[in-house]
Amino acid sequence: MIPPAFDYARPGSIEEAVRALADGGEDAKVLAGGQSLLPLLRMRLAFPELVVDVGRVPGLSGVREDGDTLVIGAMTTHHDVIHDPLVRRHAGLLAAATATVADPAVRHRGTLGGSLAHADPAGDLPAVVLALDAELVAQGPGGRRVIPAREFFVDYLQSALAPDELLTEVRVPKADGWGFHYEKFHRVAQSWAIVGVAALVRRDDGHIAEARVALTNMGATPLRAHAAEEALAGAGDAEAVARAAQEAADGTHPAQDTSASPEYRAHLARVLTGRAVLTAAGMG
Repeated sequence: MIPPAFDYARPGSIEEAVRALADGGEDAKVLAGGQSLLPLLRMRLAFPELVVDVGRVPGLSGVREDGDTLVIGAMTTHHDVIHDPLVRRHAGLLAAATATVADPAVRHRGTLGGSLAHADPAGDLPAVVLALDAELVAQGPGGRRVIPAREFFVDYLQSALAPDELLTEVRVPKADGWGFHYEKFHRVAQSWAIVGVAALVRRDDGHIAEARVALTNMGATPLRAHAAEEALAGAGDAEAVARAAQEAADGTHPAQDTSASPEYRAHLARVLTGRAVLTAAGMG
């Protein structure tokens, strides 16, 4: 289909982008890699009056270290996240999960920031940054604002970004010494996950000392499986992990749609949590 008509701005700096968004108000949309916005435009599910293309804004891509934190520019493509040596060394969960996103064409064009700002609970990366305790940095007319990942996703396709704010970077604490795994179930290759599980595990003396488990597509936002995380503390074998994984769906509100019932999604969350944690802990 042909998208509805809209005005187009291509700013040359972060400051110009923020001014354009402020001028456009709630009727403005940011165009990053375009892998989320363009399909919505073509299907006429989005009707912006202004599209702000940040593809040529300098300083929005790349990965650097800041002490114990990786700073990843919002316009860094999925392909570059996957292959960046700093990400692979210090945030392997992010690299591994990003490698499962869509197909190579999407991964070469789509961006980390665009995926997160889109705030789709069926997307893989929102749950991953939640598990990693990442922070997202927004730039607006009032300056720079740091938003914890746990506060960034507020509802279905809604983030904590104000209409006049631009997501500029993602700050990921280094997860050295943690095992990791991203497990998801989807009906066909390259489709959205029916359920996904991002797991980080730190072991001590053969037992799980700490676990973080975040769920994809188990509610209107990505969710941490806190009950399962608490139950996993001290687990030392596969049976203990399996028992703890039974808590994974507690407090979730999975959707009913043509892909799965809420009950089936809850079942998948428990099964996939067990698999992800076992692999992350090196027990599988």
